[in-house]
Amino acid sequence: MRRDRKIVWHPAGMAAIAGKRVIVVGGTGGIGRAISRLLASHGADVTVVGRRFRDADRPGIAFVPADLGLMGEARRVAEELPAGNADILIFTTGIFAAPHRQMTTDGIERDLAVSYLNRFVMLRSLAPRLGRDRRDAAFRPRIFVMGYPGTGAAGDPGDLNAERRYTALGAHKNTIAGNEMLVINLARRFPGIGSFGLNPGLIRTDIRGNLLGENSLRHRIVETLIGLLAPDADSYARRIAPLLLSPDLERFNGAMFDRKARAILPTAALTPDHIDRFMAASERLAQPWLEGASSPRL
Repeated sequence: MRRDRKIVWHPAGMAAIAGKRVIVVGGTGGIGRAISRLLASHGADVTVVGRRFRDADRPGIAFVPADLGLMGEARRVAEELPAGNADILIFTTGIFAAPHRQMTTDGIERDLAVSYLNRFVMLRSLAPRLGRDRRDAAFRPRIFVMGYPGTGAAGDPGDLNAERRYTALGAHKNTIAGNEMLVINLARRFPGIGSFGLNPGLIRTDIRGNLLGENSLRHRIVETLIGLLAPDADSYARRIAPLLLSPDLERFNGAMFDRKARAILPTAALTPDHIDRFMAASERLAQPWLEGASSPRL
């Protein structure tokens, strides 16, 4: 990643989050859970989406259950979420591709489904509605897409579902590139919304379980080593939270930020033509779950 030194921002105090309505897709574990808990502790009204809720005792956090590996579930929950009243929408859910190709019951490569395509499907419904019913017109609603932007991954729109050739790295690059392109495309198509990419880098979570074997000895050893060398999810949440409400972001729609909340340059290979082809490939793959949707294309 290369720093983008033209973008300078100043943090908003945590008091600014009080009363804000936040939706965290993937907020039941890892980084998403850490962000949700931190924002709720400072007075935000947080709705989390995921498979298992572990914060029922925490005030300020509501739960919407969903299996985000299934596109029908992604569409259903997107249509049910109170996006019109939301100030901030954060996508954090994700996994790593497995050594051998895994498919969901929808026929989608699992990493692509969980880490990217559900976001594409959900944003078809969420982006046009986000924040339109809020009373606070002074704060432009914001979308934050977590992935690994700025790392050079361009993805392959000709083999988005990794059907012709599968490698774990190649499949994961499609999700990395897809999420970065979502941010750029959202900033272009929805200028009334602030859209930003987040690259947390190496953080100790369970995200690598699908690659290393869930709860395997190798998985536990790797995460222990990462914990010695890198920040944990709570530390990352504390570092990134002041960015979420910074008034300076109004001037930098489409910007990307690393784990220290420093602006980074986007991937050079993501030209407008490449983004259009990748979005079109995503549209074709997700079409069975978008039929009947009246919202504009992404």
